[in-house]
Amino acid sequence: MDKALERQSTAMELLENMFDVEMRFLQSGSGSIEMLTGAFHSDVVVHEPQSLPYSGDWSGLEGIAALFHRMQESWSNVAVENLQAAQNDDIVFMSCTLSLTSRANGVTIRQPFAEVLRFRDGRLFEGTPFYYDTSEILAALAKPTDAARTN
Repeated sequence: MDKALERQSTAMELLENMFDVEMRFLQSGSGSIEMLTGAFHSDVVVHEPQSLPYSGDWSGLEGIAALFHRMQESWSNVAVENLQAAQNDDIVFMSCTLSLTSRANGVTIRQPFAEVLRFRDGRLFEGTPFYYDTSEILAALAKPTDAARTN
């Protein structure tokens, strides 16, 4: 089929595929990088805020796998609610309510979340997340002190 006539995926189709691949990868326990190729470009990069424990630029499929594992160490549950998206060519602007449950202490927080995602060939090429309150995230990740557990 002529490339110019191929149907472009909608923003929601791209996001649903990306989240589906991510969840299958995490639930598999195998850590097989090959699983990520269905939604993540081989040259993908995700830019996490410097204030978070999984900060930095996570590059390539191995980097994305490492990021997912690092986030899984922090959070026992991650849920996305009220997902909305807009698209301009290869860029998707996503917003939602993010629900995160800390693995360290069971604290759950909910906050607005947005992300700018750039896709290439239907796969994530670059992602920049914007968390509403990284201080709240860090507080939720804090392990309870012995004094706090006895009160």
